[in-house]
Amino acid sequence: MGGKGRNHRRPAAIWPAQPDAASLAAVVVLSRGRCGLSKCVTYYLVAMAVTDLLVIITAVILNRITYTFFVNSLLSITPACSLSTALIYFSRDCSVWLTVAFTFDRFVAICCLELKRRYCNEKSAAVVISVVCFLATVKNIPYYFVYQPLYILDGVPRFCDYKLSFYTEPVWIAYDWLDQLLTPCIPFLLILLFNVLTIRHIFVSNRVRRGLRGEKEGKNLEDAETEKRKKSMILLFTISASFLFLWMTHVINFLYVQIKGILYISGFNFGDPRYILQESGNMLSSLSFCTNSFIYAATQAKFREELTKTLKYPMTAVTRCFTRQK
Repeated sequence: MGGKGRNHRRPAAIWPAQPDAASLAAVVVLSRGRCGLSKCVTYYLVAMAVTDLLVIITAVILNRITYTFFVNSLLSITPACSLSTALIYFSRDCSVWLTVAFTFDRFVAICCLELKRRYCNEKSAAVVISVVCFLATVKNIPYYFVYQPLYILDGVPRFCDYKLSFYTEPVWIAYDWLDQLLTPCIPFLLILLFNVLTIRHIFVSNRVRRGLRGEKEGKNLEDAETEKRKKSMILLFTISASFLFLWMTHVINFLYVQIKGILYISGFNFGDPRYILQESGNMLSSLSFCTNSFIYAATQAKFREELTKTLKYPMTAVTRCFTRQK
């Protein structure tokens, strides 16, 4: 979004969301590895749940809540504010690109059987997750140096405001464009592409399998492989569709601003349709970091079972303790 497409705004365009206790529960349940998922899938889902939780901590607790209710806290000092903003963008990028990595992993597992043996395993998943986190760290380091104090109070720099050079120097303008392309434009297209290719492959392979198994009209033979693939795809498509739907408004607003060459709206202009579109995009994109845990619960019966056991564990432990004493 270069100098022509931005105005001065608060750091981190992430709409406030409720603290996501569900993400913490998902981390605990998935990390136990008892949900009937492969270790490769479990690694990705745990990493996604951790980064989703990190977004809530940095964007909501460290940014919105602190700046709203604790105005003069240490986090309002410009260096701390800059670091907090960099952490927000880091966690956001990790969450988004891990979703892309998970989508690609499932695409390989279903469509590329030869590559599946070498790629779809826990070792590759750990490497991919580490690389994504490392690249997200390197990519967002410049955000720490983008800001200047909004004002100076008693000799202490307070809050963050973009430096004027951010809007004028070609390097910063290019960096801002790169940031928007990497999150969410390119992930949006990649997830859509992988899902289209996967759906096409499933339809073709299912038609072939039905033919080989001699299925005819009115005859439906049980196929364990097809059922296993169906369950895996329900989880994949639900997560991917949620991401695409919740980021779509943000992408539309980004393209609208760039095509029209207009500024983002600052302040609270509730009657302006452009403001409604802009803030709706921010709100929905932030909501995408809170939905995955609910998707696990809705699509995976084993996850619901393990979650119930986890929630009941404190009471069960107390009951066992009294039983042993008696």
